[in-house]
Amino acid sequence: MRTVHIVLLTVLCLFLGAAVSNAETKGDAAKGKTTFENTCAACHGPGGKGDGPAAAALDPKPKNLTDAELLSTQTDDFIYKVISEGGAAVGLSPMMAPWGGVLSEQDIWNVVAYIRQDLCKCQYKK
Repeated sequence: MRTVHIVLLTVLCLFLGAAVSNAETKGDAAKGKTTFENTCAACHGPGGKGDGPAAAALDPKPKNLTDAELLSTQTDDFIYKVISEGGAAVGLSPMMAPWGGVLSEQDIWNVVAYIRQDLCKCQYKK
């Protein structure tokens, strides 16, 4: 009987561990907010709705990062790649600049965590 409990507990721990996203384990949302405000808000807006002051001149407009329906279809690694390598690297708008040469890997994970936890308030759903 004890073996069954150990097996069930192990499975439960593995399941719960898998439910935690990369962004939560690799990034700090509070630090990501500061980076977002300094580098992303000009286009995406301070609230992430794609309505920053520079957005008026962009076509297509920046993504609304509060759109949980959209962002729940994108993995943390995908969002990381968009920020790091730019929109063109993943078939999105080339107007989304690559920030990998400006931001550190940790800075980018922090922004991903901020997007997940504070803007879209969503996780990737398979």
